[in-house]
Amino acid sequence: MDRADIVHDNFLRRIASRDFPHGRAPSGALSAFQAVEIYRAACLSRALDRQSRVMQRAGQGFYTIGSSGHEGLAAVAAALRPTDMAFLHYRDAAFQIGRSAQVPGQSIAWDMLLSFAASSEDPISGGRHKVLGSKALSIPPQTSTIASHLPKAVGAAYAVGAARRHRPEHAELPDDAIVYCSFGDASANHSTAQGAFNTAQWTSYQSIPLPLLFCCEDNGIGISTKTPKGWIGASFQNRPGLKYFACDGLDIFDTFATAQEAAHYVRTRRKPAFLHVRTIRLYGHAGADMPTTYMPREEVEAEEAQDPLLHMVRGLDQMGAMTAEAALQVYTDTNARVARIAAEAVTRPRLHDAAGVMASLIPPKRNCAPTNGPSSEARAAAFGSDMKQMAEPQIMSRLINWALTDLMLAHREIVMMGEDVGRKGGVYGVTQKLQARFGPDRMIDTLLDEQSILGLAIGMAQNGFIPMPEIQFLAYLHNAEDQLRGEAATLPFFSNGQYTNPMVLRIAGLGYQKGFGGHFHNDNSFAVLRDIPGLILACPSNGADAARMLRECVRLAREEQRLVVFLEPIALYPMRDLHGDKDGGWMCRYPDPSEIIPFGQVGTHGAGEDLAIVTFGNGVYLSRQAEPVLAAAGIKTRIVDTRWLSPLPKEALTEAVKGAKRILIVDETRHTGGFAEALMAHFHEACPGTPLSRLTAEDSFIATGPAYAATMPSTALIVAAAQEMMK
Repeated sequence: MDRADIVHDNFLRRIASRDFPHGRAPSGALSAFQAVEIYRAACLSRALDRQSRVMQRAGQGFYTIGSSGHEGLAAVAAALRPTDMAFLHYRDAAFQIGRSAQVPGQSIAWDMLLSFAASSEDPISGGRHKVLGSKALSIPPQTSTIASHLPKAVGAAYAVGAARRHRPEHAELPDDAIVYCSFGDASANHSTAQGAFNTAQWTSYQSIPLPLLFCCEDNGIGISTKTPKGWIGASFQNRPGLKYFACDGLDIFDTFATAQEAAHYVRTRRKPAFLHVRTIRLYGHAGADMPTTYMPREEVEAEEAQDPLLHMVRGLDQMGAMTAEAALQVYTDTNARVARIAAEAVTRPRLHDAAGVMASLIPPKRNCAPTNGPSSEARAAAFGSDMKQMAEPQIMSRLINWALTDLMLAHREIVMMGEDVGRKGGVYGVTQKLQARFGPDRMIDTLLDEQSILGLAIGMAQNGFIPMPEIQFLAYLHNAEDQLRGEAATLPFFSNGQYTNPMVLRIAGLGYQKGFGGHFHNDNSFAVLRDIPGLILACPSNGADAARMLRECVRLAREEQRLVVFLEPIALYPMRDLHGDKDGGWMCRYPDPSEIIPFGQVGTHGAGEDLAIVTFGNGVYLSRQAEPVLAAAGIKTRIVDTRWLSPLPKEALTEAVKGAKRILIVDETRHTGGFAEALMAHFHEACPGTPLSRLTAEDSFIATGPAYAATMPSTALIVAAAQEMMK
């Protein structure tokens, strides 16, 4: 027999016979009306769990991870405000239902059943996933089951304080809001969660405002692996900078009072707190999970005997808010109502084609206040002596610095964050002087944790900022790539475009650094970025392009709410010469602030018809070095700079190679899984019959010392490959 049916039958029998579990008498500030509302939310949550299993057996529902045992979290919702942004644990249906009662005009049972049925009319995800979430309730949808949403909760809480100092145009959270973030006891052990806790403590320890309430729903088990008894309490009771509160989630009076106390602490002190709520898990992990296969039956039955709904009815009866008979009627009526609503919900339309599924991958555009850019006086004050140097050619790193300065002058909602970006000005000096120009609120030196850097950015974007996080080296991104894949990129997809994560992530990367680093500081693999739907990946090859492209990247984030990664070739930061010593051939003048390179526009140098060399980044520099050698050999070339690496600018690339007799792809990423694979496939389809060849890096990590470039394309190899194609 299904454990859900056993729990249901036990509830009916025990309420009818007034066989209540033992517990403390009701006390505290929870009113009779509030207690009844919490019970109603709990009954609806339980009924939805049961109905999800009925729908799945009938082939009409597609999700059965339920909230049974966690219904007491409706009391936490009652202790918070509906404007307190909530990043929810996947067992928090009762919290969302409880919050819906605080906001007029909600149809929560209908909405959640549409989600169970994967209907395209589901108001949060549009049928793409069963998620908790609601724009009206300030609940961004979560698909995380391993706490990857905790770093962005830290960022959102930081953004509340930051917006008090300077409120962005598109800010959403009130100045006195707190951010709520819930998760399970098993998830609390994940490195992502531990990084978020540490970041919150690190921030609080410095008395930086961070109004964040963590909530650990401790049911003592993660799927089949038990949490050691007392582990959560022992781990979190004495953490510096993180106030600890604990309550019994089976007792809504205790839960409400403790949550209210914790929320008051966070709201008034502007410091993070940890709310430890004891819960139980009923039915096992999900519909197909049988807890008796890994737990003794006696233990399962002992948990079921502590059904939180039984505790609620006992409390309501004792305080005189509702008799047991009336409570039983609410329960049965709720089950019947959910069944009636479900019968209609399963008839509603579902997504049926790729276009429908993908419609929310790209977020909607938004209206932004027009700007004419900074005044000449503001620029003169910010740049100081740098203004005199703008008439002369400069290296790429300096032009990026100036572009960032102009952008931050023009758009006050831009905030940068990362290791060493502020006081030091970055490992390569790209952000030098910016903290002096804009202050530590906008140039944030973070702790050493890439997940927390990206989480800070994602969370600040939730409150209207345009974050520009920096990852010091491309290889370091792999510590935190799921913050892009599983959080930032999926948010518009699973919210039907209602929530977005606009940002421009700057990463120093690629190879060819002389005498420094090895494979952690020279990394020529960005396949993980090209594999993320909706992400834009840009890579300049010279300083002027970098400035113009960076401006377009900020426009894409600010106006089109896009997630953009700006990959800066480290080896080209200081590059001055192209063909000979002190020729200055790779330095550029700073482009006028009005100049941009539009998204998808490729660059072309030369018009030769013998050979089109298609490349990017360092490959452009090397190909330009090869150009006069090839010309001397009678090979007329053109060099095509892809610039935009994802999504591939296919039409522009096809146009750029038109008329060329041969195409050579020069790719500094690896042979297997590298960028050239996409280019080869595209030109094979778009230019049938045109001879194609590719020169790539070897399938290898990069060495330190004299062999720093041994595994990658070189000028000599480009010349040799071109000559081979001409035979």
